Amino acid sequence: MSAVLTELPIVQAPMAGGPSTPELAAAVSNAGGLGFLAAGYRTTEAMRADIAATRELTSRPFGMNVFMPSLDAIDPAAVAAYRDLLAPEAARLGVEPGTPGARDDAYDAKIADLVSDPPAVVSFTFGCPSPDVIRALKDRGATVVLTVTSVDEARRASGADALCLQGFEAGGHRGSFTNTLDDPLALRALLPAVREITRQPLIAAGGLATAADVAGILSLGAVAAQLGTAFLRCPESGASDVHKAALTDPRYTSTAMTRAFSGRPARGLVNRFLAEHSGDAPAAYPDVHYVTAPLRRASAAQGDPDGVNLWAGESFRETTETPAADLVTALASA
Repeated sequence: MSAVLTELPIVQAPMAGGPSTPELAAAVSNAGGLGFLAAGYRTTEAMRADIAATRELTSRPFGMNVFMPSLDAIDPAAVAAYRDLLAPEAARLGVEPGTPGARDDAYDAKIADLVSDPPAVVSFTFGCPSPDVIRALKDRGATVVLTVTSVDEARRASGADALCLQGFEAGGHRGSFTNTLDDPLALRALLPAVREITRQPLIAAGGLATAADVAGILSLGAVAAQLGTAFLRCPESGASDVHKAALTDPRYTSTAMTRAFSGRPARGLVNRFLAEHSGDAPAAYPDVHYVTAPLRRASAAQGDPDGVNLWAGESFRETTETPAADLVTALASA
């Protein structure tokens, strides 16, 4: 793992939906960390274009994160009921709720593309790929990283070069293998627990924001710290202006896990939509994601942060507008 991470033990978390850009990933990698792109919600062609653009900006290693297909059984009636519940909100925004679409995020096409020409690191979220996929990527020289949120998942994550441990404090989607909130361990409890059962290199993620945080998790046995929220306000981030502004808005004082926006647990700032609809959203991913997509787009376009998924970890108040390279240097300074 050290050869991939180059000189500094800082990983910029892959953030699907816009924040992870070639500019951000390249800036982090050029500064000595490991930048990450996100294939989630992107077409295969857009994913490949992101890789090409990043290669134009850096000669250093960077990664691409892939969502595993959703295999959960869902209740279509519950999804339809949630869609109906959101109809008045959609009407207020001048849109219609979306309808569920493909549930695999073009996984097979993305894997075929990545195997043909992978970046230095390929990571997976929401499950463990087949041994054949892991072997094919490793045969092409890629380092494979699996995201886990529990000791049980760490035991099941075989064949990877490293594990990314995501504590309960992390912003965005909980990267668990199933659509549940079982075993919600904080990072500083998860890290030593997983270290007891594996010798794989461990990347630690969840609520990290400062050089002291990084030093602390390295002292617990992690090889690197992965941070996402910390990079959201960097000028290279593709997060929306609405999202960036909300991170410093005094109206938003806390974060919470919710299924309201996507149908899968994810941590974000507690805004009106999250507060009003978390109790109604079914465990149906990505079906709910499709249903709320037009509402979220319209809210962002209208500058209304109360209708947007403002993904953020518990340390969101520590974010700054620091350029990504400077942030990497500062985080590794302790």
